[in-house]
Amino acid sequence: MTDTLDDHLTKDLAARAAELLHTLGAPTPVAGELPARTPITGGTLMTLPADSRDDADAAIGRAAAAFRGWRTVPAPVRAGVVRRLAELLTAHKAELGELVTLEAGKIGAEAVGEVQEMIDICEFAIGLSRQLYGKTMPSERPGHRLMETWHPLGVVGVISAFNFPVAVWAWNTALALVCGDTVVWKPSDTTPLTALACHTLLRRAAADVGADPEVHQLIQGGAEVGSRLVEDERVALVSATGSVRMGRTVAPRVAARFGRCLLELGGNNGAIVTPTADLELAARGIVFAAAGTAGQRCTTLRRLIVHADVVGPLLDRVAGAYRQLRVGNPLDDGVLVGPLVNGRAYEGMRAAIDRALADGGELVCGGERVDGFGDDAFYVRPAIVRMPAQTAVVREETFAPILYVLTYRDFDAAIDLHNGVPQGLSSAVFTADQREAERFLAADGSDCGIANVNIGTSGAEIGGAFGGEKQTGGGRESGSDSWQAYMRRATNTVNYSDRLPLAQGIQFG
Repeated sequence: MTDTLDDHLTKDLAARAAELLHTLGAPTPVAGELPARTPITGGTLMTLPADSRDDADAAIGRAAAAFRGWRTVPAPVRAGVVRRLAELLTAHKAELGELVTLEAGKIGAEAVGEVQEMIDICEFAIGLSRQLYGKTMPSERPGHRLMETWHPLGVVGVISAFNFPVAVWAWNTALALVCGDTVVWKPSDTTPLTALACHTLLRRAAADVGADPEVHQLIQGGAEVGSRLVEDERVALVSATGSVRMGRTVAPRVAARFGRCLLELGGNNGAIVTPTADLELAARGIVFAAAGTAGQRCTTLRRLIVHADVVGPLLDRVAGAYRQLRVGNPLDDGVLVGPLVNGRAYEGMRAAIDRALADGGELVCGGERVDGFGDDAFYVRPAIVRMPAQTAVVREETFAPILYVLTYRDFDAAIDLHNGVPQGLSSAVFTADQREAERFLAADGSDCGIANVNIGTSGAEIGGAFGGEKQTGGGRESGSDSWQAYMRRATNTVNYSDRLPLAQGIQFG
């Protein structure tokens, strides 16, 4: 059997992946049963050993042992590990970004942007290490001080998804480390190489500043390995990113042992476009939010709710831009849309479009598979489908580039349409009317964790808390006061008097 062009390209990509791992300081993986596949060709770059449940148990044990010392290290000193990690990420931004492209299929600009997001959250965490503030409250009792203190929580289990294989890990890990926690990371089994690279960089950072490298553990494998993090009482917090189905499995199992959960699940994000909107600006925001990362972001725009008076000119702009999007190998210059992660994602996209058309939808453009990349690689043109109503398929999240377009006449009806889905992650309104903008941000407006005005639904900055409501899970990561999820709070009362008054004026004895 002769090699095809796809086979030759896969071999070239495999060699490049090995070279990148070497440059990043990661050990050459021993061949095993866990494939590292590239969606660029659908071929396998290399295989790695998969951890067993016993391996996971041992990793949790090492993290728990390391926590006992790590929690007593002053927070600004703990930040030294994160500071060094940021330096290493900066030095190796291009290499790690390229590895993300090889494993996740992101175009270069998005892959490098994801690494930059890691650097940004490290910088945030470094400053945070001197701002883990507790409150001092007035006591009703004379000679008493009432305050709260925040303490390290314990072992944090991080379960991450393929679409952001490194940034979401960094969101959790940078904060957890400065908060005094240790981390056990179970990455997606489709992106094991980027995980190995990040684990190597973090352990190097710890060693460089004289910290215990055991503060971070990596376990690789399938769901059976991740289930150890969910079940083990030594894991104080499970931060899990993935599907709603996954969240329904994780949350009750963690709750049953009285552990903490931080869930980042599905997003079926919507944007409203009003008659006063700047349509050129709206079109640019819509195209990136809906087609970027081949629709494989949790913040991808999936539902466009447009006033009937402007739907025609807006769709002309958006569809025109869609037809010009270059779909192809994400390593090539000028490509804006790379591959779907696998064939299952493509089948899900086609099934959703078929259901939408059966519900009376009209395919405006896109949806077809792009040929020329081999049988095992799945490149598609982003699709736009006009819908007569918000049917069941529109209310579900399909993790692929499908943009459903609905129309409205009344702004209240637009908000009802927007909120009429089970998910609640990210949202946007495009308008020049301040009343509409403020209404969208008000308590009876968007019911999402992220609500934007005149920008798209994707591209969140690390300074704000990231997360959503309803089936999105309610968790918050990244900026603002998200750090509190990684710590435990203690309320303290200090009596500095020589008397012992009771609260509420109680007399006893």
